[in-house]
Amino acid sequence: MSHSKLPWPSRRALRRQHWRGRIWLAVGISLTGLSLTPVAFAAGRLPQGGTYTAGTGTIANQGNALLITQPGSTRGVIDWSSFSIGRHNSVTFDNGTGATLNRVTGGSPSAIFGRLSATGSLYVINPQGIVVGPSGVVSTGGRFVASTLDVCNSAFMSGSSALTLSGGSDASVVNLGSISSSGGDVLLIARHVVINAGTVAAPNGTAELAAGGQVLLQDSAGSRQVFVQTGSQGTVVNKGLINAAQVNLQAADGNVYALAGGGTRIRATGTASRDGHVWLVADTGGVEQLGKIAAGNADGSGGTVDTQAAQLTFGRHTVVDAGQWNLLTPAFTIDDAAAHALHRSLNDGTSVNVTTTGANGATGDLGVASSLRWSGPASLTLAAYRHVSVTSGTTIANDGTGNLTLRADASGIDNGGSVTSDGTIDWSKSTGIVSALYDMNGNYNPGTIVANSAWTAAPYSGLIAQVTGYKLVNSVGDLQNIALDLGGAYALGKDLDASATDTSFAFSSLGNATTPFSGQFDGMRHVIDRFTQFDQSSTEQPAMGLFGAIGPTGVVRNVGMTNARVVTNFYFPSGLPLGILAGGNHGLITYAYTTGGRGSGAFEGAVLGGLVGYNDGLIERSWSSAFVGSAGLLGGLVGGNGGTIVQSYATGTVSGGYHGSGGGLVGANGGTISQSYATGQVSGPFSAGGLAQSNTGLIEQSFASGEVLGPILQGPDYGTYGGIVAYQGLPAGVPLASNVYWDKETTTRTKSSGYGAQLPASNGLTTAQMSNPASFDASWDFSETGTWVIPAGATHPILRWQLAP
Repeated sequence: MSHSKLPWPSRRALRRQHWRGRIWLAVGISLTGLSLTPVAFAAGRLPQGGTYTAGTGTIANQGNALLITQPGSTRGVIDWSSFSIGRHNSVTFDNGTGATLNRVTGGSPSAIFGRLSATGSLYVINPQGIVVGPSGVVSTGGRFVASTLDVCNSAFMSGSSALTLSGGSDASVVNLGSISSSGGDVLLIARHVVINAGTVAAPNGTAELAAGGQVLLQDSAGSRQVFVQTGSQGTVVNKGLINAAQVNLQAADGNVYALAGGGTRIRATGTASRDGHVWLVADTGGVEQLGKIAAGNADGSGGTVDTQAAQLTFGRHTVVDAGQWNLLTPAFTIDDAAAHALHRSLNDGTSVNVTTTGANGATGDLGVASSLRWSGPASLTLAAYRHVSVTSGTTIANDGTGNLTLRADASGIDNGGSVTSDGTIDWSKSTGIVSALYDMNGNYNPGTIVANSAWTAAPYSGLIAQVTGYKLVNSVGDLQNIALDLGGAYALGKDLDASATDTSFAFSSLGNATTPFSGQFDGMRHVIDRFTQFDQSSTEQPAMGLFGAIGPTGVVRNVGMTNARVVTNFYFPSGLPLGILAGGNHGLITYAYTTGGRGSGAFEGAVLGGLVGYNDGLIERSWSSAFVGSAGLLGGLVGGNGGTIVQSYATGTVSGGYHGSGGGLVGANGGTISQSYATGQVSGPFSAGGLAQSNTGLIEQSFASGEVLGPILQGPDYGTYGGIVAYQGLPAGVPLASNVYWDKETTTRTKSSGYGAQLPASNGLTTAQMSNPASFDASWDFSETGTWVIPAGATHPILRWQLAP
């Protein structure tokens, strides 16, 4: 039974008996002796009986000092009968940037009360235990490893990036002094107990304390190095100070104690190659967190703290100061102690994600039993394996810009997950959003919702309300069932493998011109992969896309469709719009994209687009790299546009085959295209344009750079082709805006229009000019917050939003 599900008195008693008793016993035994013999503490002691068993080097005694010289930056293994350093003594390893493994074969533990240093990396292996005393100082230029688990000589000497340490010793590794590495990592590893009650510093690497029967030590330039592979019910304790780029405390099936003390006891500072990250991991054991943990990145942004355990315990002063705090546990109830810890962290600007896994037979439910209020921009996500509940009389509130997400069925397995609130969600003083996500076969009880009457949606968000309840789409079946309620609000619960639509699941487009999709569909940045529609019958409705039609109130956002294959051989469909995401859009599409292919065997009547067939609504910040062909009116993004396309682009090939014509972005434009571009190759037997096949609307602040091809056999002067459009301004003679450009080298076209009004020849830029902001007029904003940016080495501008993670 999960501790978090016990009544509070029982839970408190259990923790006191099992955790506190065990930890203070472990600390007491380890700190008062570590089973060290008096000989190990003897004044003037130095390591004894050292012999190189692999590699070469010299060991020279210099009075109270020992100098080990290892040639070049090689590796070596030394076996010692004992390895201790008295208070006034020192041991120095001159090993360049190499590494030396020191294995103690005698029967005494290692007691380091003097100075131990190395220019390179240093490993001390002693199954009898290792303690760095209060006066002990360890400093290395490379990695420092202290372990009671042993490692294979040949693997070490080969310089393998992965070393396996194992052993049955119950001795401990304890630091009461100072351990630092200026250029590498500090790793303290034991099967039974690892304790830091001194200081550990690894400003350019990781500081890791791990307890386990078998441990993998792995080189990683950007993440943690130590992974417990076999548990030992061991204990990891930090009562001291740890400062490193990244910090990892790991005990697998044992317990991790990040204990209280003055100031910040654990701090991850990050480097250019490592984000500031702290891990507290005890998969089937417990993590007790007291005091302050901080994680930041080298650029000043907030880092990440991951806390993962079967039981979580928080002290009165627990707080995490980071960008993100992730808590992972089988089941959990946010009681007073947890609420206070989350409150303090959220108020410090740390966003919090609590996820339950349902592991070890737990319910996987996540309950809120204590009120939680905070100010500022931090967001809170409560994601349950099964149900999320907020008890009566409980309030969750934000005063600032923070978001709240209540997510049932966090694994997306359709387990009937529900969100039930008998309390109050108060966002009346917040400009953030509240999202509740629950299974289609689950329930949603919003409880009391107090929204902000002055709330407005952020630009390009596609949101239409501050508080929204979404039905989760976790399968292709769920996706198809949207057709049962086209006005509902839906969200993808995970990335979907839709390959069944190619064989066993004939997907019918959602909505049509008569009854369009009128609700909300939020992909939550997930993708639908290998979606297929294929129709060969001229007597049936041809494939139209995921959505047949999106109505004026419909919204589709934050979704990708990858490796899609949407094809119809339906002939003469009388202008029927066909697209991967949607046949027709009269609503809003934002942050959507498609890859794969969209094709038709139709003659001139079909209207095909890589994203949407026909747009009469708004498409913003969306793109397609899909192949579009091979007949009809074709567009890399949209086949026909009578609405608005903003900050969008297409990179896919548009091929007119024998019966098609098209544009790199749009087939026919009668609406508005602004701040958009196309880079894909465009071809057609009669006409083609780099951006559009024809334009009677407005095209502004946009460009084309894809090759524009005509039929080679008919010669270069056959047909109508332009760097921007094939036909411009017909029948009204509307000109292109003066801030539209094309790459005259890559498009192979010297004119903006194949027929109709022309832009000045100077709007046709060379590739070198396309990569220079000065080539574009003042309406193109290349400032640090502007719409456009030219990355280093790029041959043309891109939209700044493309750089966002």
